[in-house]
Amino acid sequence: MSLKGIRAIVTGGASGLGRATAERFAKHGARVVIMDLEGSDGHAVASAIGNDKAAFVPTDVASEADVTAALDTMEQKFGTVNTVVNCAGVGIAVKTLSKRGPHPLESFSRVLNINTVGTFNVIRLASERMAKIEPDADGARGVVVNTASVAAYDGQIGQAAYAASKGAIVGMTLPIARDLASTGIRVCTIAPGLFATPLLASLPEKVQNQLGATVPFPSRLGVPDEFAQLVQSIVENRMLNGEVIRIDGAIRMPPQ
Repeated sequence: MSLKGIRAIVTGGASGLGRATAERFAKHGARVVIMDLEGSDGHAVASAIGNDKAAFVPTDVASEADVTAALDTMEQKFGTVNTVVNCAGVGIAVKTLSKRGPHPLESFSRVLNINTVGTFNVIRLASERMAKIEPDADGARGVVVNTASVAAYDGQIGQAAYAASKGAIVGMTLPIARDLASTGIRVCTIAPGLFATPLLASLPEKVQNQLGATVPFPSRLGVPDEFAQLVQSIVENRMLNGEVIRIDGAIRMPPQ
């Protein structure tokens, strides 16, 4: 599968890793529907890419109605979705127990609902449509690429909710790949390390450099397009299925 025939939905596509993926895809001939929250830069990103290549649909990934609307937009504007890139996610820094008391259950649930439930919601609804596509000569119909994090393996102090949500994405990669194998849909997950996303970009340059220096090699923050390049490789390489790939410069996160 080359990017030229790709009709992709990209969650979290208005910024960071998702935006880099949407831009790379469109540059190489794909058609993209950007899914992100109302109030994000989604409209501006889609407009910059070009209305003939991209569209923006305000989306809460945990909402069946919102995801269905985005898939409908894809179908009406470009055709049935055949590629899903899940980048939407949130993170918090809260210890299980602190001087303020136990970790609020509501905030823990919110992170899992957006990161894990949201990812699964998009997969289940998109795969239903993909399964109706006429398969190619190889029996392939589409591909799903999820975003986890090195926190799934090296969760730091205060990352119980975030690490749990990303660990769940890692854990469901293989069973979902097996579930969808008979339909010709592949499923892989990427676990990024420290990348120059808007969250880290908001930190002072000195702090960013210090974080980058903790990466064994290359000793810097990852560039979002390097993530997008890996997404492209997964889409194009048909033997990649049911796999979780770390892209982290060999970093292993310390406790804090």
